[in-house]
Amino acid sequence: MLIDLLIVAISFAVLLWSADQFIIGAAALARSIGMSPLLIGMTIVSVGTSAPEIIVSLMSALSNAGSLAVGNALGSNIANIGLVLGITLLISPIRVGRTTAFSDLPLLLATIVLCAVLLSDGVLSTLDALILLGGLALFLLRMGRHSQRTNQSDITTDTAQTSTRKALLLFTMGLLLLVGSSRALVFGAVNIATAFNVSELVIGLTIVAVGTSLPELAASLISAIRGHADIAIGAVIGSNMFNLLVVLSLPGLFGDLLVAPVVVFRDLGTVFITTSILALFSWVTWDKPSQTARLGRVLGGLFLSSYVLYYALLIMM
Repeated sequence: MLIDLLIVAISFAVLLWSADQFIIGAAALARSIGMSPLLIGMTIVSVGTSAPEIIVSLMSALSNAGSLAVGNALGSNIANIGLVLGITLLISPIRVGRTTAFSDLPLLLATIVLCAVLLSDGVLSTLDALILLGGLALFLLRMGRHSQRTNQSDITTDTAQTSTRKALLLFTMGLLLLVGSSRALVFGAVNIATAFNVSELVIGLTIVAVGTSLPELAASLISAIRGHADIAIGAVIGSNMFNLLVVLSLPGLFGDLLVAPVVVFRDLGTVFITTSILALFSWVTWDKPSQTARLGRVLGGLFLSSYVLYYALLIMM
């Protein structure tokens, strides 16, 4: 047991560090081939912050621990809004642009509904996985078109200049360490779950989900402290979209996976409710003159409280 806990702790540390290196390298490579800063932020950086979830999901599927991957995907989405966005809003309010409020958030809600429909039969099938990946292709196409007509109220991210050689090194090293550390993380998490007679789903929803959401949490907190809290909303929405379309779909590519009804009603339901609240606050607080919506500390407290209540529900069930 002690060895498994040590494996999980070390794996988390390596996972977070390698994800950071992967983001830096991938973004620099994208810049070197002429991608716009906005497109880099909405694709490469979003994939980078979701890389731990994606790799853990893949390794879980390869280790016949598909429920861990499903729990990781949904748990990370809950953590991104309840924990990451909640804490960020408590530190500093966020201004949301038109595209985020009236395009990205409705699209995310539609994706959640699609996932609910696909999982309503209690099975994550190969066809379901392909449909979700098809949604990813459409999402990337939409982002590519949006990058050509951004407005000042929309959020963009930029990356520091890095040589192509160093970028390639960071990208390769980060990816290899991501694979290795996530493999070790899945191994340790499954062993701990078995020892305590805890289901793989709950372990994925809690320990693994929080651990793989730490890159988003760290980036959001730093942004808030430096007075750039608006960056956090884009990172959270992009990461949650990739979690649903990529992380959730991966186990289905390796065969049908049985999904308990509680996953749809409790876990995916929580994702839908928290995302709906985020969208509702964005629409209600929309200010036409500034073309932005203001999300404040009240919403941050609500998100953090809902996150604590969700964990209490997990413990009681």
